[in-house]
Amino acid sequence: MKQEIVEEIKGIVGKDGYSTDIADLYVYGFDASIHHKTPDIVVRPTTTEQVSAIVTLANRTLTPIVPRGAGTAMCGHAVPLKGGIVLDLTAMNKITEMRVEDLYCVAEPGVIYDQLNGELSKRGFWFPTTPGSAEACTIGGMVATNASGMRAIKYGATRDYVLGLEVVLPTGEIIHTGTRTLKNSSGYQLDRLMVGSEGTLGVITSVTLRFAVKPEASAMTIAAFNSLVDAGRCVSNIIAKPLLPSAIELMDSVTIKAVNKCMNVGLPDCEAICMIEVDGHPAAVEDEMKIVEEIARKSGAFSTEASADKKKINEWTQARKAILPSLSRYGENYVSVALADDMSVPISKIPEAVGAFQRIAEENGVIVGTYGHAADGNLHTKMLVEPHSEESWKAGERAVGQIYDKVLELGGTVTGEHGVAITKAPYMQKERADSLDAMKAIKKALDPNGIMNPGKIFDWEGSIISHLRYPAFCDDRCGGCQKS
Repeated sequence: MKQEIVEEIKGIVGKDGYSTDIADLYVYGFDASIHHKTPDIVVRPTTTEQVSAIVTLANRTLTPIVPRGAGTAMCGHAVPLKGGIVLDLTAMNKITEMRVEDLYCVAEPGVIYDQLNGELSKRGFWFPTTPGSAEACTIGGMVATNASGMRAIKYGATRDYVLGLEVVLPTGEIIHTGTRTLKNSSGYQLDRLMVGSEGTLGVITSVTLRFAVKPEASAMTIAAFNSLVDAGRCVSNIIAKPLLPSAIELMDSVTIKAVNKCMNVGLPDCEAICMIEVDGHPAAVEDEMKIVEEIARKSGAFSTEASADKKKINEWTQARKAILPSLSRYGENYVSVALADDMSVPISKIPEAVGAFQRIAEENGVIVGTYGHAADGNLHTKMLVEPHSEESWKAGERAVGQIYDKVLELGGTVTGEHGVAITKAPYMQKERADSLDAMKAIKKALDPNGIMNPGKIFDWEGSIISHLRYPAFCDDRCGGCQKS
């Protein structure tokens, strides 16, 4: 990066507001994905005006710029493929307004999800999307990826709570979208366009969110099955009752074994479990738990265990959230990687989908752990690969392509909550083939110089086994080893 650009950035944010230290640059080349690429500079603004000035500079000098929250994204969203500026927004971390009487609050992008819910909980409310990285992920990152989690079946995704945004466009212009009212029919819904745009259309600097009343009570049942397909069938049977749970989490034998090995929580040793949560009025919760257990047994569960104890429910939930790190200890030579990791299918297609995933894994000689937020059809398939083995990576990529072909055949989508970025790009391009030109036209209109998070989504080309963070195997475009 030219020194005059660094000096101009220093003039905007001060000497403590940026870094070109090699250790900082290396760390900021990662997110939670398999990818890595080192940026030229990390900038830490504290105000919208600073963001606007930095983006204006980037646009004028044609410098790539990548907005970043906590770096919990799974697909390479915050990886600076073209170098340039990583814009760390975590210092913009204030809740600037709280209006419980109007059911909204205003937060800066660096506010952590759990921090916001801690404040809402004091008032009897919550923002219920419940991402798996709740203790770390930021509100800005959630908006940028349209994040959600285990409770989306009942409470929806981030987009369902965004009332308005403050956004710095790629030209540096500051705009305000949406309103602070619960209903809005005024013009184009630009806030909806920005939600899920993954930093390619602008930088989110303030979020107006609606919130919900926190339920009085909740309870959870663990249902154990000798068949993954039966567990999938249980999910659709509960929804068809009709009964709307707050969550149904599915785990297969691979994930159960990994979590039991690492956490010693004593989950049932079986082919699959469903963790089924209901919430609401205490009497309704009690009645619905009985119905859930009955449906689970009729669907093939050989045992059920129910609890309304918050400590027990939290223990089970933490076991479910521990799947990703636990899988990396499944076998001595394996690491758990996010390849085909958050597809969604129609709820009734879950049994067919999970059965197909098992067959695909066996045919390709790979180990796949299947789990996910099954209540809304959102499944995760973490793959175990040998990081030193090129063939292991290639087998994984073959399996990924087949998994996504099956998902699309079933009427599903390649990503339910994690977004596209790099890891999903080729498969999203196949899914959205007839609308890619429209997306590119929007991108071109708002970002004519292509500075915002370049190289992602519809601009990605080639294999996803690229720019790897694993130095033992990488292709000639690698940004994760000594070549970077």
